[in-house]
Amino acid sequence: MAAMAFAIGRFYHGGCLRLAALAAAGLCTLPAIAATPPAAIEGKPPPKAAAHLYGTYLAGRHAEQLRDYPAAIAWFDKAITADPNSPELISRTFLMAVGAGDFDRARVLADEELKLDPSDALAELVLIIDRLKAGDAGGAVKQAAALPQDGVHRFVAPLALAWTHMAAGDLPGADTALQQLDKFNGFQPLKNFQLGLLYDFAGQADKAEGYYEKTLGDNQQLNWRLTDAIANFYERHGKADKAKALYQKFIEQNIGSEIAQTVLAARPPGVPKPLIGSASEGLAEAMFDLASVLNQSETIDLALVYDRFALALQSNFRLAQLLLADVLTTQDKPEQSLAVLEQIPRNSPYSWSARLRVAAALETLDRTDEAITQLKEMAAESPKTIGADVQLGDVLRNKKRFAEAAAAYNEALDRAAAENLPDRWALFYDRGVSSERAGNWKKAEADLEHALELKPDQPLILNYLGYSWVDKGEKLDQGLKMVEKAVELRPEDGYIVDSLGWAHYRMGDYAGAVEYLERAVELVPSDSTINDHLGDAYWRNGRLTEARYQWRRALQFGPEKEDVPTIEAKLDHGLAPISPASSPSPSVPASPTERGG
Repeated sequence: MAAMAFAIGRFYHGGCLRLAALAAAGLCTLPAIAATPPAAIEGKPPPKAAAHLYGTYLAGRHAEQLRDYPAAIAWFDKAITADPNSPELISRTFLMAVGAGDFDRARVLADEELKLDPSDALAELVLIIDRLKAGDAGGAVKQAAALPQDGVHRFVAPLALAWTHMAAGDLPGADTALQQLDKFNGFQPLKNFQLGLLYDFAGQADKAEGYYEKTLGDNQQLNWRLTDAIANFYERHGKADKAKALYQKFIEQNIGSEIAQTVLAARPPGVPKPLIGSASEGLAEAMFDLASVLNQSETIDLALVYDRFALALQSNFRLAQLLLADVLTTQDKPEQSLAVLEQIPRNSPYSWSARLRVAAALETLDRTDEAITQLKEMAAESPKTIGADVQLGDVLRNKKRFAEAAAAYNEALDRAAAENLPDRWALFYDRGVSSERAGNWKKAEADLEHALELKPDQPLILNYLGYSWVDKGEKLDQGLKMVEKAVELRPEDGYIVDSLGWAHYRMGDYAGAVEYLERAVELVPSDSTINDHLGDAYWRNGRLTEARYQWRRALQFGPEKEDVPTIEAKLDHGLAPISPASSPSPSVPASPTERGG
């Protein structure tokens, strides 16, 4: 991910702000669409036209709640045709247009929106873009000066003022505008980076380098955008050694990330072009940086909006497209994410990153065969990288094709060894899990033990290896202690707590099993396997009615197809007498394994 990892604190006040600020985040309740029709007050059905208007409006609201902004704007556009003066419809249609990236439609409504709310920052930003595209730098400065100095969008004003002043050729005014970021805690790194870009664009290399160096001092842990931007500056000013050292530092700090290798390999030889070619691109960079900072669960809707503005200013901003695709994926919009990724051409340095995301989107859309084909093609194209093989392993493991997944991870590990890459615990863990599920315990045990050597306190490894020993009747005391340690490290992880409960069950401690399994169900109430385990533990403790209740819940929560007959048989006949039959593998979440270096 190319996010700017600037540390910031809380950045919006509590309370419900104006629609144009936070409706996209679902934080505001808006007034009714229009006054209630007299017929409705009298208990009579509203006229057919009014009923049609309300239906269209409600369809738009439903699409908005689903974050399907293109569909929402289509519905609201139909409604606004019938009631063009409705403040509610103007505001909602405008906001949905911004969320969908339809800035032509947003521009049509921006003036009307500002009449309704003169402090609407998003409408001002739309007009700033319009003025910059028209070559009206003075008009852009005027619009930027009207941006609110408080509220949820208060961080935008210094950035917009700075780059509109640069469009007007006013470097001192731009510098002064960025100094306003001092009012906000934690924004010093962003300020220094923007000042570096500002003076770099203005041709004042010495001042630019000074601010870039300050930015590096503020960020001991490098992220890609920061690394690439400053290395770009070094290369353009005859300091290739410093650029190379910076890229190497990024690679060492971000083991497992291939973005540096793939981007640099795809770039044409020679001195690169400047990162910022116009004031509009400078403002696009600022909006992208702000979107990257806000790309968190609590503020992801704001990240979407600011990234949309970045792309409105610079449509071929590839990193902004990757960020937009990531945000849409997080919002469970894989089809929209895929459409964004397909805009990145194969000759782009960011094509590799885009294609990995395309494969992930295809899998989400149940187009698994296409995802597998693409990842295999990528692996064949680039034999010195491992990312495609690792993702291929993840896809295959999610589809329970464990032997094939183990083979993919094996290829990734072989390539990593050939390139002298540092050992990564997650790869050995992934191959170990896949081998165990494929029935190759000896290979799995060796991989899991090596993963534990690399990461001794990793709860996933402790859980899986420790439980496997208990399940197989091997190293019982050591295995139980490992699972207990995993729970200690992650007490709120219901899957790991379930493993500890099931370990107690396998060792015949049914009272202890109930204690932990009840806790696991509290943590993950809708997991079929955990409810099934608790039902078994209840049965062994003589709590037969409660056992059947849990088994029914297990059936309600979508168990694996092959588990359904077993659970139904337990509901009909209860559990058979205790025997040494094998039990399921340790619990792991359904999502792909966490990765680390």
